[in-house]
Amino acid sequence: MTSAFIAARRPADVAREVERQRKSGCTRFVLRPFDDGAMLDQERLAARYAAGLQAEVELEGHSSPAAKSVEGSGVGATHVAAVR
Repeated sequence: MTSAFIAARRPADVAREVERQRKSGCTRFVLRPFDDGAMLDQERLAARYAAGLQAEVELEGHSSPAAKSVEGSGVGATHVAAVR
C-alpha cells in the first residue's frame, strides 16, 4: 500500500492533492492536523471522496473510524508540500 502525507490546509487543496496522488497509485492518505481535529480538519477529511471508496484517508494522531492514528506506520513515503 502506497501512502501520501498531505499537508495542504484548504479542503479544496487537500482534495486536489489526493486526486493527484491517487492517480499515481497512492491508496492511503494521512492529513497533518491544523485544527486539533475540529471543524477545519473534519472538512479536510472530506478528501476521502476524492480518494475513492477503496482508499484510506486519516487524520494524523487521531483515532476514530474516520481518522486512525498512524504512529509507527511508516507513513511518509510521499510528502506533499504545505499550502499556506
